[in-house]
Amino acid sequence: MSQVENNQKGPTGLRITVLGLTFLFSFPALYLIWRNFTESGDPFGLLGTQRILGPLWRSISLALAVSVTTAVLGTTLAWLTNRTDLSGRKIWRFILPVPLVFPTFIGAAAFIRTMNPGGLINRMLSGVGIEPAIEMRGFFGAWLVLTLFCYPYVYLPVAGRLRQLPRSLEENARVLGQRPHQILSRVVLPQISSVITAGTLLVFLYTISDFGAVQLMRYDTLARSIYTSQLGNQSVALALSLILLVLAGIIVTTERFFSRINFTTNETLVGEPTQYSLGKWRLPALGFVIFTVLLSIGAPLLALGNWATDGLIRTTRGGSPLTIDADQVWESTWNTFSISVIAGLVTVAAILPIAYLTARYKSRVGNIAHSVVIATFALPGILIALAMRFWTLQSDWAYDLVNNTKVLLVFSYAVRFGSLAIGVVLLAVSFVPKRLHDAGKILGAKRVSRLLRIDLPIMAPGLGAAAGLVILSTMKELPITLLISPLGFSTLSTRIFSSFEEAFVAEAGIMALILIGLSAVLTWFLVIRKAEHI
Repeated sequence: MSQVENNQKGPTGLRITVLGLTFLFSFPALYLIWRNFTESGDPFGLLGTQRILGPLWRSISLALAVSVTTAVLGTTLAWLTNRTDLSGRKIWRFILPVPLVFPTFIGAAAFIRTMNPGGLINRMLSGVGIEPAIEMRGFFGAWLVLTLFCYPYVYLPVAGRLRQLPRSLEENARVLGQRPHQILSRVVLPQISSVITAGTLLVFLYTISDFGAVQLMRYDTLARSIYTSQLGNQSVALALSLILLVLAGIIVTTERFFSRINFTTNETLVGEPTQYSLGKWRLPALGFVIFTVLLSIGAPLLALGNWATDGLIRTTRGGSPLTIDADQVWESTWNTFSISVIAGLVTVAAILPIAYLTARYKSRVGNIAHSVVIATFALPGILIALAMRFWTLQSDWAYDLVNNTKVLLVFSYAVRFGSLAIGVVLLAVSFVPKRLHDAGKILGAKRVSRLLRIDLPIMAPGLGAAAGLVILSTMKELPITLLISPLGFSTLSTRIFSSFEEAFVAEAGIMALILIGLSAVLTWFLVIRKAEHI
């Protein structure tokens, strides 16, 4: 009996390892909470001050505005490209998710330098006698940029759900005399509402966590206030971090609830989903899609290409030289790729024991660890960076051991993106047939031998996909890289951000195009191609 119970709980060494990993994944959040209530006095006593209420209100108002517009935009685009006779819809389904490859701070910089006075669009309009009055700063600029680069978080899941809906329900409604707009509002929307809500909540979380776009737009949200207060006023930074942590936790909990609500029916999809004719709206709908693509993809690519080209031409014609050379670009590119790969491998290696204990042994310890890792999804990068920075500065042994090292940087990445990997790793572990393990035991293979010769070859595709998701996210991560990177260690993200801040737009354009190219390749293999097979 005791042997059976031990097998159900899992090997002792594995359980101890998972407990240690659980503590590590929860450490940044626990440290921030501990610092708030021990060394910073009463963080809630600052709640009534403008230094807290101002950034909190700006974060919530921006997140609400972006969430509403992305919900409408993403759902509309998904409907047009998947359920109507829109011209070129297959091509648009391929193109519309592309904004995922743009880090928001790159998009923000592109719009600032393109549409503000002296920018490319401004000059073009002035050339035909139009004097634009748009100023890409503050709330409007942050809202526009985040909307344009976050709508795929709604578009992709809604498009997938629309392709799965049973056509018989809509056909029955049509037989009963329902008009297309009535079928949409009474039949289709109730079936996709949970997906829309879950995607919208992800956008809300992304918006309140975003640092790069709001920093460049000079819009003082919680994330930006934390960054600007971290050195001059630690008590305010810690109080702001606690508010952001609580707000993010509430959003993630709500998102998980809606993610579990799936439409169920006894009807099955037979043939292609019902297609609706746009009629006289076909041309306006096509114009709307083209305008969205031009604004979210064409405009930033045009701006980046223009800056990079101008810089290269200027240099070759004897003008002021670029502040970076080929060696520096290569160094930043290699640093970005190498640290991302290391982070991906380390994250998967850290997640694998938790997945094993959860999927193979159904252990309570494994379930707790799994919940903790999932919960880190609510921990924005700026908070992980703040926790690790304050911890190393306050602890002598931590400062001597890991400060200014890549170890701390990789650990921060693993905590930040472990929640992205754990679902895929769990599936990979679950796919290993139990009968192969039983056969290995009968043949006398030890546990390590079974892992190396049976489990890993079968799990390799899933583990590779999980590592790829972490690599993709790490390449675009800004606040962690900005605050935790060792001195002299520059990535594409940090060089692009600093170049934008210092107005070296040609250099920023060159490196941004490289980063977007790397990100586009991974996004195609890990997101778009997968979504097309849903």
